[in-house]
Amino acid sequence: MKTTKKLLALLLSAAMVVTFAACSNTEENPQDSSDTTSAPADESTDGDASDTTSEAGEPSTSENDTLVVSVEQGLEGKFSPFFYAAANDGTVVDMTQVYTLATDRVGNPVLNGIEGETRSYNGTDYTYYSASDIVITENDDGTVSYDMTIRDDIVFSDGTPATIDDVIFGMYVYLDPTYDGSITFYSVPIVGLDEYMEGMDTLFNLITAAGKDNTDFSLWTEEQQTALWADLDQAGVKFAQSILDYVVAAGYATAEDSVSFQASQWGFEVPEDGTVEDFWNIMVEAYEGNYSDLSDTETAGTSLFDFMDDYASYSIGVKTGDSADYIAGIEKTGDYSLRLTTSEFDATAIYQMGLPIAPLHYYGNVDEYDYDAHKFGFTKGDLSGVKSKTSAPMGAGAYVFSDYSNGTVYMDANPNYYMGAPKIAHINFLESAEADKVNGVIAGTLDISDPSYSKDVAAQISDYNNNEETSEGNVITGPVLTTELIDYRGYGYIALSGQQMAIDNDGGSDASKNMRKGFATVLAAFRDETVDSYYGDTASVINYPISNTSWAAPQVTDEGYQVAYSKDIDGNDIYTSDMDKDARVAAALQAALGYFEAAGFTIEDGKVTAAPAGDPHTDLTYKVAIGAGGAGDHPTFLLLSNAKEALASIGITLQINDFVNSSDLYASYQSNPQTTDMWVAAWQAAADPDMYQVYHSKGSTNYYFTDDPDLDELIELGRTSTDNEYRKGIYKDAMEIILDWGVELPVYQRADCTLISSERVNVSTIPADLTPYYGWAAEIEKLELN
Repeated sequence: MKTTKKLLALLLSAAMVVTFAACSNTEENPQDSSDTTSAPADESTDGDASDTTSEAGEPSTSENDTLVVSVEQGLEGKFSPFFYAAANDGTVVDMTQVYTLATDRVGNPVLNGIEGETRSYNGTDYTYYSASDIVITENDDGTVSYDMTIRDDIVFSDGTPATIDDVIFGMYVYLDPTYDGSITFYSVPIVGLDEYMEGMDTLFNLITAAGKDNTDFSLWTEEQQTALWADLDQAGVKFAQSILDYVVAAGYATAEDSVSFQASQWGFEVPEDGTVEDFWNIMVEAYEGNYSDLSDTETAGTSLFDFMDDYASYSIGVKTGDSADYIAGIEKTGDYSLRLTTSEFDATAIYQMGLPIAPLHYYGNVDEYDYDAHKFGFTKGDLSGVKSKTSAPMGAGAYVFSDYSNGTVYMDANPNYYMGAPKIAHINFLESAEADKVNGVIAGTLDISDPSYSKDVAAQISDYNNNEETSEGNVITGPVLTTELIDYRGYGYIALSGQQMAIDNDGGSDASKNMRKGFATVLAAFRDETVDSYYGDTASVINYPISNTSWAAPQVTDEGYQVAYSKDIDGNDIYTSDMDKDARVAAALQAALGYFEAAGFTIEDGKVTAAPAGDPHTDLTYKVAIGAGGAGDHPTFLLLSNAKEALASIGITLQINDFVNSSDLYASYQSNPQTTDMWVAAWQAAADPDMYQVYHSKGSTNYYFTDDPDLDELIELGRTSTDNEYRKGIYKDAMEIILDWGVELPVYQRADCTLISSERVNVSTIPADLTPYYGWAAEIEKLELN
């Protein structure tokens, strides 16, 4: 069971693929919101720093000089560009950093950022600038070179000039053998990376792998081994207790219940008279001593390692054999340039090139940096110095971190920002509950927020504007509130577990697929009504497991486009155009019976009377998890309610588990084995539609348990080309396999809402044509208050 925060980092900040580009496409894509070109401050009077600074070089201030912006609750305070995990922490980090790659309004990389690239969007030309130029060359030997040149006028917030050494330092942090952050730069096939990574492991991994009875102390001392096991054992008991406390707090057990019963609610069998220590040892045995997997999967909110007294001492690298002391594929070619060479082409690699230009002199040690001597700002295997700066970020971004206290991050304008000092002197990021995101803007405690948009929220906003609103494109302007609506860079879905909804434990069998497709067919029948009821015309039903914001998304006009789960077992259309609601439901149920019969269910007089012999759901009860606050407040809740009634009419019980806390929802399908058959959630995608992480059999977030050689081959093939039309066809084929597995029902593409105070913010300084890849903060240095 993974923490809510860690999962949100995956789903909201990186989701299908974690990339820096997802961060750098906001603050670091400077451009004007008008038809004209915007240039960095030293190249254009539009962005001249002299327009926004006082004689002392500080941002101009006034009585109203602070912008207050909502962030989701749960800031972890990990504000390092190297080690942040939660999406809201990443929002703070992005304000302080400049990245080496920007993306345009449709998520395409900007490769000529120094001089700028002009591209058309929605009939308007926009010029995009960034901190670097990148030239990609496919070599005759199959390798690929990425020649990166950064601007020569970037200055960190403390006045220190930035050079390519700062970028190289950051690369080596991400590629250190002991790096344990969430950024996956190491997944790029860089020439020489394997040789650099081998021959070293952390002291923790080595000692725990050797076991408590180890007597070989050639790589560590007996005292170190004894101390680690003592520390780990005490931490393990605390970790196990935190799980039991969570079970009690969530209402699954009481404090008076035995450890055995409490642990059973977490999916572990502990003897009747078992202790917390027994529970811990049983978990260790279940994970065969893989403490990292145990911590990531079973945590109830706090990592196992956070319970240790001195984990930092054991996360240091120990040399176990020969390894290279530098990475051959990273070459410094000048004071402001480098060449990165990969062993093969990978379409996703360019998005990994969006690296923060993080200050070596702050996060590393300049005395330990000598490129020619293969010294890169820290001792290989020891990132303790970098980690010590996690709570206080520094960079060359538009704002400078000041403080974090009482749920608020305080930031000041950076007068050294290369695009010009921001016109707003201060920004506060305030942790905000969903219920406060509209009222907070009204009350003046927030200036910008991001409420979940629905018909009810739209009506509330309209009431505050006294229905005096004008609409232009996706912008609704009122005297009190301005609403910016853009397609959410993701989509809502219902998952059907390939692990739990499997006959004879074979999720890939035809019988298992037919079972899941029977359920999906019934669920799909209620999508239109549900989406319209909750969102109105601000959301639409989708039919493929991909966000409509992606260039790879199939369009209605594409050849072979089909409505999801609209065919029966024989491939015939289920619906006709003249069917009313009742007729459509009846047709869906009839088609579902065909799938269930093919899966081996017993059908008598139009009802399911028995499950197949290999289906553990002998009582014909199937569970679906949804995070609707315990009160049904979710766009898909009506769909589940209607499907429950429909399925009951043919003898199947759909048990809806509506969780108050999102962490309970995540736990239901993050655990292994999963504790739910189906669940309702949403994906957020990166700019590139790569599917590896979610659907490949080896994908790290493949909670569907798809394991299909043909699907794997297509996903891998999609990474090998720069031709987006070709890749679109590949991904269309892959999505059809996913739908044939019946593990996912796409439900809706909704609108993201940015709510702005018309009274306090000069909304004309918000960028025009916002997109999922280009948000309100994309030109943060130009934003003004009224």
